Amino acid sequence: MNIKEKQNQTFETLKSEFGYKNKMQTPKLEKVILNVGTGSSRNTKDRDALILDRLTKITGQKPAVRKAKKSIAAFKLRDGENVGYQVTLRGDRMFGFLDKLINISIPRTKDFRGLKLSSIDEMGNATLGIKEHIIFPETSDEEIRDVFGMSITIVTTAKDKKEAEVFLRYLGFPFKTEAEKKRKKR
Repeated sequence: MNIKEKQNQTFETLKSEFGYKNKMQTPKLEKVILNVGTGSSRNTKDRDALILDRLTKITGQKPAVRKAKKSIAAFKLRDGENVGYQVTLRGDRMFGFLDKLINISIPRTKDFRGLKLSSIDEMGNATLGIKEHIIFPETSDEEIRDVFGMSITIVTTAKDKKEAEVFLRYLGFPFKTEAEKKRKKR
């Protein structure tokens, strides 16, 4: 069962736990935002082109360029320079990306033991940091020197952290359990 089908069945599953009386009260996925900063490599056109190409392949849509809002001399940054790329996914592209992220990409991460619960904020949104973009199947056959990281923010309509955690676990996000946390502390 994919994420879109699971989201449609959320009301039936979670109504007893949270006391929902109406389908409109259940949390939903609104959008997924991917951000990639170009960092110290912002002046190299080849690296920017590579990031743009790889992010387009991963998401299926062209990223928007993010420019510096003001000059900062200590960082050798000038107003209007490219500092990163952003993609906002909604609808079917969002569901397809999340299916791929949960079922294929995250398990390919080196030494993966589960997502941290601290990645969910008090507003009910989850932000994941990906260190290597090569976990995505579209980009796995490239040179290892051109690896970049990204942040992925999953925006939900959940009212608080607890509701978001239960909702995202139901959708299939592999969060760490209490037993795994205790084992790590030993």
